[in-house]
Amino acid sequence: MPGSQPRPAGAAEAPYLELLSRGAPVEEYEQPLQRARADGAGPEELAALERGKLLALRVRTELEGRRRREAELSALFETAHDLAGLRDLDAVLQAIVQRARSLLGTECAYMTLNDPEAGDTYMRVTDGSVSARFQQLRLGMGEGLGGLVAQTARPYVTDSYFDDPRFEHTRTIDSGVRDEGLVAILGVPLMTGSSVIGVLFAADRRARVFERQQIALLASFAAHAAVAIDSANLLSETRSALAELETAHGVIGDRSAVIERASEVHDRLTELVLRGGGVRDVADAVAEVLSGAVEFTEAGASPDPVVERSRAAGRAVRHGDDWVAAVSAGGELFGALVLHGHPELDPVDQRTLERAAMVTSLLLIARRSAGEAEQRVRGELLDDLLDAPDRDPSLLRERAARLTADLDAPHVVLAARVESDGGPGEGAGGAAGDGAGGAAGGGAAAWQTADRQRLWSAASHLAATRHGLAAARDGGAVLLLPAGPEESAAETARQAAKQLGTAVRGTVTVGASAPVPAPVARPGAVATAYAEARRCLEALLLLGRAGQGATAEDFGFLGLLLADSRDVASFVRRTIGPVTDYDARRGTELVRTMEAYFACGMSPARTKDELHVHVNTVAQRLERVGRLLGAGWHSPSGALEVQLALRLHRLAGAIDG
Repeated sequence: MPGSQPRPAGAAEAPYLELLSRGAPVEEYEQPLQRARADGAGPEELAALERGKLLALRVRTELEGRRRREAELSALFETAHDLAGLRDLDAVLQAIVQRARSLLGTECAYMTLNDPEAGDTYMRVTDGSVSARFQQLRLGMGEGLGGLVAQTARPYVTDSYFDDPRFEHTRTIDSGVRDEGLVAILGVPLMTGSSVIGVLFAADRRARVFERQQIALLASFAAHAAVAIDSANLLSETRSALAELETAHGVIGDRSAVIERASEVHDRLTELVLRGGGVRDVADAVAEVLSGAVEFTEAGASPDPVVERSRAAGRAVRHGDDWVAAVSAGGELFGALVLHGHPELDPVDQRTLERAAMVTSLLLIARRSAGEAEQRVRGELLDDLLDAPDRDPSLLRERAARLTADLDAPHVVLAARVESDGGPGEGAGGAAGDGAGGAAGGGAAAWQTADRQRLWSAASHLAATRHGLAAARDGGAVLLLPAGPEESAAETARQAAKQLGTAVRGTVTVGASAPVPAPVARPGAVATAYAEARRCLEALLLLGRAGQGATAEDFGFLGLLLADSRDVASFVRRTIGPVTDYDARRGTELVRTMEAYFACGMSPARTKDELHVHVNTVAQRLERVGRLLGAGWHSPSGALEVQLALRLHRLAGAIDG
């Protein structure tokens, strides 16, 4: 619109920050653009608003993902806590179904259990159900979606149950489902060992697509439910056994001793969890109670058949004179607890080893969560250094000290980016998949997101081991690492590219800045150094040097454009310093000869006329230059840098004169 005033700097982000602060829905993020168009904003302002919108949406997605992951982890810990203090099986199962419904955001969740005596399956727990007929439903074995889940021991999902021909539809099932009004249904098996004892469902009264993460989450709740049922059955079996053993005083004594050991290890494991014990503490406690040697072995690159057998069975398995209990959670295998030298193990002691494996998995998950929290703290501190140069240095120094980072020492800023090696629908540059629509684009975007997540995790680990900081930024990662006295910034960049590439199993390119003397004293210098590191990164990619690390100095005269310092003297010294030093020591005229040589089109015959010397003298001088600078000094690329250095040297001399 004529006469409209340009918006001040930062105005493009302001409306989106307000939307983020109040948790506005996605559709409201279009309103600032619409208002700007209505006000006749120019192309640059609209482009800035579009960038601000995309950035805000990414931040919103990340925040929602974090909140969801925290809620899921909290629910799983609460469920594990319920199992540890199992008193009422109905209450535990009801809590599991309620949490599953809440976290998956479905209108209904329910659980069915098999009845071996009646030969059918029945509704055990429901949440969100409004139909009495549905809540009292009994189904024949193998019928409906649940029947297919029970037969295959695999999850099944349908976005429209009545239109799905995969399931055996019966009048009883269809009537109950129709009475409840369900459309989209997800079912996962309840497993004890290799047997299916029931099915856990989440359902909606409208068509929807369940994501892979939601399926895995429901499977985790199903595993906890199966453990609760199995524990209740185990308690029932133990009580029955105690009742039968009352006739034999000796057997009662033995069984009492076993139960006492189980209680002892339960108390000790509970104490370990409460005081933040580690995996080694769990192994020592179980070893003392079971009078044997217990060790934790981490999962290797190739699966151990015995550990896989234990995980598949959900039980500790015997292997020679040892017993092995897999340590796993949510489908991820961490390793195994191995009890040595016990060829015969009492069933209750076997359960003790299995419960110790479960506690170990919870401790490992907690340790991982703590590590992820530390990564976030390191990232937040680096974000403040990059985005808020007016922060109080004393507060920054205090936060850094808690992370064992010394920001008063020189640091190097690194910008890293991972290039996908053959992701679906993605080229070497990783640009595919950023557009809208298309299955290939969605697959490429997922692949690219996974690569970036692995890069951020690897960068966070490298920063923690080097007492530095790391954060995810601009589609890659940024690191702030201490500048070692014996390692240049260029060497730091190359080592980081190698280590990060090995960790993510991909091609990682790293650009580095010149060292920042004391980041905490001048936080604004970190942002400037990061811009320089990004320019080096982009230069590496444009020059086809993906997978390498470099600083501005590594690019010759291009480094003058990439670096913020514009250190002309250093460039001249790196390029022709040996020749100028030789002239200064010997009183020769090698620099003048080089200038004449280039001015005469690199012709020795014309050069000797310009200098009024014999052609052999020119040849001898040029030979000396070659020995000082190397054989490639007059190659096309070398000659360009040498001529630029000669002109800058002459200009500096004229200024000094």
